[in-house]
Amino acid sequence: MVTIVLRAIIIYLIVLLIFRIMGKRQIGQMQPFELVLTLIIADLATIPMAEVSVPVLHGVVPLLTLTILHFILTLISKNSTKFSKFISGKPVIIINPKGIDYNAIKMLNLSIDDILAALRNCGYFSISQVQYAIMETNGKISVMPKAEFAPTTNGDMNTGAKESFVPITLISEGKYMEDNISLAGISKEKINNIIKEKGSKSFKDVLLLTIDKNGETYFQPKKGEAVCFTSGVMTNE
Repeated sequence: MVTIVLRAIIIYLIVLLIFRIMGKRQIGQMQPFELVLTLIIADLATIPMAEVSVPVLHGVVPLLTLTILHFILTLISKNSTKFSKFISGKPVIIINPKGIDYNAIKMLNLSIDDILAALRNCGYFSISQVQYAIMETNGKISVMPKAEFAPTTNGDMNTGAKESFVPITLISEGKYMEDNISLAGISKEKINNIIKEKGSKSFKDVLLLTIDKNGETYFQPKKGEAVCFTSGVMTNE
């Protein structure tokens, strides 16, 4: 029993030292190769702790090897842009002034729901507030808001501004959001009229359509630029 306790303490201290050397970044801030190394280190550390028949040295050596490998990869990444892009990827613009980049989100295997959730985490509940959104190499999304929605701007001080409401998604990636349509109290006929007015043939050609209680509408076709406008439709939210 004493042996197991001592082995656990030794491995714990070594792993703690390794992570201290690797830096203080959280899991969500790690590059892909750092996350892979972290998962492997965690798995390797359990073997000599649980298996008394395995010499402690057989657990320590792989851990130190991976630590050295981490430093080599980090050093090469700092000195080679091509290598850095190869193992970590590169930031991708998923929202621009024209709207959502459909090809970019397909390449990243993202859904509209993923994007909307990420924007809400950044404090933006309407995609019409966003000028640019960038998917970083660590999987986080960085947002540049439009000027009128940036912190401490004249737009924020406008005393005549209307009350804000959370937009309701009516169409996402060419599919009707039936529950949301019922919640908004909008008929599909009215939705189809909006689609045709904006030059699309069918709801299947729409990447995203949202509307809030003020009638503020965001329309993004799969091909073409996004438009924001105020419709005569008011939701029952």
